[in-house]
Amino acid sequence: MTITPPALSVFEALESEVRSYCRSWPAVFDRAQGSRMYDEDGHTYLDFFAGAGALNYGHNNPVLKRALIDYIERDGVTHGLDMGTTAKRAFLEAFQDVVLRPRDLPYKVMFPGPTGTNAVEAALKLARKVKGREAIVSFTNAFHGMSLGSLAVTGNAFKRAGAGIPLVHGTPMPFDHYLDDRVPDFLWFERLLADQGSGLNTPAAVIVETVQGEGGINVARPEWLRGLAALCERHDMLLIVDDIQMGCGRTGAFFSFEEAGITPDIVTLSKSIGGYGLPMSLTLFRPELDVWEPGEHNGTFRGNNPSFVTAAAALDAYWTDGQMEKQTLARGEQAEEALRAVCAEHPELGAHYRGRGLVWGLEFADKTRASAVARRAFELGLLVETSGPEGEVLKLLPALTISPEELDEGLRILARAVRETA
Repeated sequence: MTITPPALSVFEALESEVRSYCRSWPAVFDRAQGSRMYDEDGHTYLDFFAGAGALNYGHNNPVLKRALIDYIERDGVTHGLDMGTTAKRAFLEAFQDVVLRPRDLPYKVMFPGPTGTNAVEAALKLARKVKGREAIVSFTNAFHGMSLGSLAVTGNAFKRAGAGIPLVHGTPMPFDHYLDDRVPDFLWFERLLADQGSGLNTPAAVIVETVQGEGGINVARPEWLRGLAALCERHDMLLIVDDIQMGCGRTGAFFSFEEAGITPDIVTLSKSIGGYGLPMSLTLFRPELDVWEPGEHNGTFRGNNPSFVTAAAALDAYWTDGQMEKQTLARGEQAEEALRAVCAEHPELGAHYRGRGLVWGLEFADKTRASAVARRAFELGLLVETSGPEGEVLKLLPALTISPEELDEGLRILARAVRETA
C-alpha cells in the first residue's frame, strides 16, 4: 500500500506543537470499526494501538454503540456531576455484581474525573490524608500521568521536565528486574525504611503498575508483587496499583493484580473502563479509607453519564461468563509465538520480547530500530506505537476483541516491517 501524506495545513497552522501521535501516523482518519481505522483517502489500517488502551472492545463496538444511541435518543442525562442518575446506578450495580463481588473485593467507588491522572491524583491525595504523611514511593520507569502529582511519581525525565517546577515528595525505587536480578528484591527499599539516617520520610503509600506500559512493557513477577504487598503491610504503607492501562482485562483477568493474589488498598482505573473510549476514571479503595469530607475532592466532569451507559454495557457483554479472560490469554499466546519467531529470524538484531495477555513489547539492541519498524508498519497499514524512556520498545496493544485472523494479519505485517528495516 502506498500512502501519500495529506496536507495537514489546518493542523499545522492552528494546533499546538504538543501534538504527537499524528506525527507518527500522518493521515487524517475518518471512521473506524472494530480493529480497523480508515483515513479520508480510503486507506485501511489495522489498529494495534487501541486508543492507548482506551479501546479494549474495539472501535464503535456495536453492542456498546446501541446502548449509547438508545440512551441519547431518550434524552438520558449527559452531565450530572455527582448527582444520582439511573445511568450511574446501573453502572454501580453492574460493577458490584460483575467485578467486585465475584472477586471478593470490598472497594468503595469514587468518580474523580474523566482521565487517568485524575484517578491517580485522588489516590495520592487520599493516601496522604489517611496516613498524615507526604512521601510517596514509586518505581523506575513508572508512568502515572501528566498533572503535577502524577508527574512526581513518574520516571520519564522528558515528561517530568515539562512540569517546570520541582516535583517533590516522591521517591523512586527499582522496579522488578531493574538491577538485572543481581540484588535481592527490595533490599535498598527495606534498608532505607529501617535506617533513621537514610533521609527517606516514612511514606504514606507506594504506587506501582504491574506491567509498565509507557515505561517499556516491563512485567513484574507475581512473587515480586506479593513481596511488595507484604513490605507495605509491615511498614504501614498503603499499596496503590495503577491499573489505568493494564486493567479491564488487558493482561487477562479484569484486574492485572489478580494473578499475584494481592488486594491493593487503592486501585486506579480509566481508559477502557468507559467501554467505548468515552472519558471515565475510578479510584477504588478499602471502605476504612473513605475519610473524605463531602466535596473535599470534586470535578465538573466526574459524572459522565454516557460513559456509565457504555461501561455497564461492556461489563454485561464481556465479563459475566469468564470467556473474555480465556480469549485474551489465547490471543496472547498467539502474539507471543509470532514475536518469538521474529526474534529467531533476526538474531543479529539482538531483539527480545516480553508481555502478558494482549500487551507485548519488542525491544531491539539498537534503540532507534523500534521507531523505524513502527514507521514501516504504518506504511504497510498497521498502527503500532513505541514506548520506553527512549522509545526503544515496539508496543503491541490490540483490542481484546480482535479476531485471530486480524491478529495474525497484524503480526505478519509487523514481521515484514522488521524484515524490511533490518
